[in-house]
Amino acid sequence: MSTRHLTRLFHDEMSTTPARYVENIRFDLSRALLDQGHTATQAAAIAGFPSYESMRRVFARKLSISPAAYQRRFSTARRAGAE
Repeated sequence: MSTRHLTRLFHDEMSTTPARYVENIRFDLSRALLDQGHTATQAAAIAGFPSYESMRRVFARKLSISPAAYQRRFSTARRAGAE
């Protein structure tokens, strides 16, 4: 099976490209890691992003916020809710 054909089949089945699918998995994992208290650099590495900068670009595109700002905003909300 050619790469092109596999990509078409993947898109037909998943409604996204293989690259975007992997990016979404990495994004979800990195967000969970930030929620658990990992630093943004650690989250990027563990989630499989090539660099912090590539993770930052995904966060900016999806949430219009940096990973560090996401962590500050939502870790504060979690702490306030836990009290």
